[in-house]
Amino acid sequence: MSSILKVDEIQDTSGNNIINENANTVTIGKSGDTVNVVGTLQNGGTNFLQGITEAQQWRLTADFTGDAIPIASNWEIVDTTGQGYLGTGMTQSSGIFTFPSTGIWFVQFTVSYNQSGGTDTLLESNISVTINNSSFTDQCRCFTELGASGENQSVDTSTMIDVTDTSNVKVRFNVSSNASSNTVRGASGNNQTFVTFIRLGDT
Repeated sequence: MSSILKVDEIQDTSGNNIINENANTVTIGKSGDTVNVVGTLQNGGTNFLQGITEAQQWRLTADFTGDAIPIASNWEIVDTTGQGYLGTGMTQSSGIFTFPSTGIWFVQFTVSYNQSGGTDTLLESNISVTINNSSFTDQCRCFTELGASGENQSVDTSTMIDVTDTSNVKVRFNVSSNASSNTVRGASGNNQTFVTFIRLGDT
């Protein structure tokens, strides 16, 4: 046999509001309270989206010249005063980045180039992904060209990665050119060549 409790307000022993209903509006807790939901919160039978729980940037800390497939060294988590990140964060080994959780991830690769030689240079930057922790495939490729010596240019390329398994789905970042005179810019005090990771939601 089911039971029905009919009340307009439930209070704790100190008289503070726990649940209150007034004019078809239900209020849970009082101002300043933390409401902890154990289980799944739903709206009309559909789970609420959790929102962004992970956001982080890594940057290259030093210049290098020539190709790199992948860029394997001199990576650091962005940590200058005033900068930060959200969540657990990525991990990295020899330029291979591992995601902390499954989900749909937005990944952007920003490269700052300098032409240190005197000839036209075609530059390529790309984001490569593996889904088996072995073979990598370019998910996006970005091209730019530098002409005169000393010319600088920054380019972006981005993709969204479906991370279904954090042990197997990983990402790396590559740069190459038709000449050996291009320099990829890096610095430890500001973002010049860097990557951005944002978890958008569940896979």
